[in-house]
Amino acid sequence: MPSISIAEELAKKQREISVSEFFERNKQILGYDSPTKALLTVVKEGVENSLDATEEAEVLPDVLVEVNKVDKDEFLVVIEDNGPGIVKKEVPNVFGRLLYGSRFHARRQSRGQQGLGISGAVMYGQLTTGKATKITSKVEEEDVAYQVELIVDTKKNMPNKVREDRVIYERAHGTRVEIPLRGRYGGGKQSIPEYLKATAIVNPHARITYKPPEGESMVLERATEDLPPKTKEIPPHPHGIELGTLMQMMKETKSYKLSAFLEEEFVRVSARVAKEICESAGLDPEVKPKSLVLGQAKALHEAMQSAKLMSPPTDCLGPIGERLIKRGLKNVLGNLRPEFYAPPLTRDPSVYSGNPFQVEVGIVFGGDLPPDQPVEVLRFANRVPLMYQAGGCALTQAVGNVDWRRYGLEQRGGQGLPFGPAIILVHVCSTKIPFTSEAKEAVATVDDIMTELDLALKECGRRLKTHLTKKAHRAKTKEKFEIVQLILPRIAEKSAKIVNKKIPILDATITKIMGVVWIDETIAYDKKQKRHNVTINVHNFTSAGKKLNIHLLLPRGLEAKSMDPKPAEIRDDGKISWELKRIDSVAKDSISFVLDGLDEAEYDESDLYVSGINPGLVIGAEPLPGDWELNYSDFEGEEGAPPEPEEEGEIDYDETEESLDDE
Repeated sequence: MPSISIAEELAKKQREISVSEFFERNKQILGYDSPTKALLTVVKEGVENSLDATEEAEVLPDVLVEVNKVDKDEFLVVIEDNGPGIVKKEVPNVFGRLLYGSRFHARRQSRGQQGLGISGAVMYGQLTTGKATKITSKVEEEDVAYQVELIVDTKKNMPNKVREDRVIYERAHGTRVEIPLRGRYGGGKQSIPEYLKATAIVNPHARITYKPPEGESMVLERATEDLPPKTKEIPPHPHGIELGTLMQMMKETKSYKLSAFLEEEFVRVSARVAKEICESAGLDPEVKPKSLVLGQAKALHEAMQSAKLMSPPTDCLGPIGERLIKRGLKNVLGNLRPEFYAPPLTRDPSVYSGNPFQVEVGIVFGGDLPPDQPVEVLRFANRVPLMYQAGGCALTQAVGNVDWRRYGLEQRGGQGLPFGPAIILVHVCSTKIPFTSEAKEAVATVDDIMTELDLALKECGRRLKTHLTKKAHRAKTKEKFEIVQLILPRIAEKSAKIVNKKIPILDATITKIMGVVWIDETIAYDKKQKRHNVTINVHNFTSAGKKLNIHLLLPRGLEAKSMDPKPAEIRDDGKISWELKRIDSVAKDSISFVLDGLDEAEYDESDLYVSGINPGLVIGAEPLPGDWELNYSDFEGEEGAPPEPEEEGEIDYDETEESLDDE
């Protein structure tokens, strides 16, 4: 019958497609869908490779990026690093074979995860120029470097060596990659310099030198000598693991007992927890995992999701950390002279689909940032800037979902990117980032990640509002205080002169007019000892004695020393409380402490809170949330929040002063 011959004919056309051949014909999947983007993508893949290599070898990265113009639309991209180098036999595979790498199955944070990055860049260069890529790599144990020129055999997904040699290399160890490609060099927010600046923000331990096709070189010096903590590989976490993955793991396990399988192949599962999971699923702990049928696997899966487990360990993740986020922002954005760096926030680890992840947020406000444009969102995943597909990224969507009007920014309708002089940094780190495509340009909207992003953004937004509220209250009260101090003494002086009496002491009168407890802070930096000397002054400008508690939130990892007076409570998470017994009217009390080992720019303002007093009387500190966990999203605008101060009628102080001068 004709149908059989057609089917046979179609069958003859079926053949296996090489992965290299697939990506060669679908290069846009890897991020090579325009000449401008292609040039940036090649740089990005090379820099990521260099940073991962140096960090794995525990070497402070020193990365050189060169973009040389060869012809009208042809460039030679050079990426060189001081990493450990690559042994000779692995060089062709790493650079000339797609889906080849060491990190795909590893459950720990790394920039490269798919084995597509640098080999995809080599393939794109070959595709657009027909030229080979040159790799020079030297390991410390050898006197000379290995150099090879290679192309990718896309039919076989194998590297072909065009030429190889041994050459003298000036570095003790490192790798240099030279990729020819066709592209277009552009400027703007998605340019190579902007990508490198963003990379420097979240990799403050790296030194990056950039030599453009024209113009002066740019050097982004490292802001810290401390390497990120080395990440460790861990088993999956039971919460969020998918049923199919669980069944595959049970087929491949070497464990003979179900309880042993749960203990050995999942993190945070003890013998007791394994037993509880088995009991909840109605399964014998002694049963062989390979023998479970679909119904039993479903019961086990449900029991694993409902089990009470500790969060995954953090040593598989390498978050930037609150201190270094601020240092990186200041190092790169300092020329914008921002008014305020909201204390960055690193959330505790959470889990999606068995993969641990953490969310970090920082906000920069004011200074030279444009006040009438949408805020700039700096998106990062595993310390890598995301330059494209902002609209389809979970990080951008999470920013737009927050009602920023509550935090002092303009936002039409309470949705979408807010307007105002601000930059919002959002970073997600995970053992497996759920990218929307192989190009790694946007993060998928996974519910667990969206929830953590929302909590982090609101908490950081609250810190911004705290600053803005404190600033507004301070300015208003300071103006009033200064004018009262100017006018009342002159009135008293003139009145005393008229009635021929002594000038009265006005402290009590001034306190009645002011009626506030004023808290200010001075921070003196000792450059020789790298020491911040912090003093918190509490002035009682009310008519009666006051007692109150002062609470301080230090960034993670900082320790206050030489505290005077001794605090009532010190917590491991940086929360410190002092109890001030009584401050008489028109008197003041002070708290002092020292912070060692920081650069001057790392600490410029304390997060201060008060309790035990009507917060409406206090200028310079915020009311303490009831649980001292600083859950701002629950606290703001609800019970316990201080009432908004009533607007006072404006007084024309200039006119009053003129009338005094006329007397």
